[in-house]
Amino acid sequence: MERVKFVYNPVSGENMVTERLDDIIAIHQHKGYSIVPYRLSFEGNPDEEIIADLDSGYHHMLIAGGDGTVNYVVNLLKSHHIDLPIAVLPTGTANDFASMLDIPSDIGQACRLLLNGEIRRIDLGKVNGLYFVNVFSCGLFTDVSQRTPTVLKNTFGKLAYYVGGIGELSKLRKMHIRITTDHGEFTGSSLIFFVFNGKTAGQLRLAYLSEPDDGQLDVLIVKGDNPIETARTIFQYMTRSRSRQASTYPAGVVHIRCSRLYAESITPETTDIDGQPGPPFPLEITCEQGALQILCPLPQK
Repeated sequence: MERVKFVYNPVSGENMVTERLDDIIAIHQHKGYSIVPYRLSFEGNPDEEIIADLDSGYHHMLIAGGDGTVNYVVNLLKSHHIDLPIAVLPTGTANDFASMLDIPSDIGQACRLLLNGEIRRIDLGKVNGLYFVNVFSCGLFTDVSQRTPTVLKNTFGKLAYYVGGIGELSKLRKMHIRITTDHGEFTGSSLIFFVFNGKTAGQLRLAYLSEPDDGQLDVLIVKGDNPIETARTIFQYMTRSRSRQASTYPAGVVHIRCSRLYAESITPETTDIDGQPGPPFPLEITCEQGALQILCPLPQK
């Protein structure tokens, strides 16, 4: 049997992965794969235990968790220069990365589709030496995911993020940023600033023109020049994000597609990468084209 390294986060989402371990193992055995499990705790796990034997003929690594878990493992692999394909079981709260790859939330269905799927190369974002699979963000709502307790995420799911986000509205504050890219620049006030490799944040389809394998990042800046115009922009943005036919951004949203950017801020700002704390300004962000091997379902015909 070919071996699969199975790294799982037991407290991600509603703990469903711990209830389905036998199913996951059985499905893989039926397809000719032997599962080698590793339980993440994020409390002093020696990183070397996760990657110690990855040069011993594994077919791929299966990661069960949310976007933060995927981010953690991908950064670990890249820091050790390991180019092993990964597959993702979406057992977190938002699961934006898995959603982008059309991986279903049902564990059994996801396993079968992945094992009948294909290995592709997709891009990664990189900011000040840290990788992100889905999105970098800064400004309004940025650290909602970081500050939302795990118990609330597991109990209320994505609703916990949205409730936390409503609380942020009372603290509306403009950032003053300057962004220089290889395809344009922006200087001015902003409420929030995204750099997408994927398409969604909190399952909101905000980067509807983004593709994860085009060698480009999608920079989206919600301008904060005027309160009334900003409110109109946010309303139009949210409305278009729900439309599968959306092809343009509202006037108050600056969109730049680029492979490299440099960002500065007058004031200290909190940043986020895939729901985890990000680095401080100034920021150097690049698209690492084809940097990640990913096992994903075959495209639907």
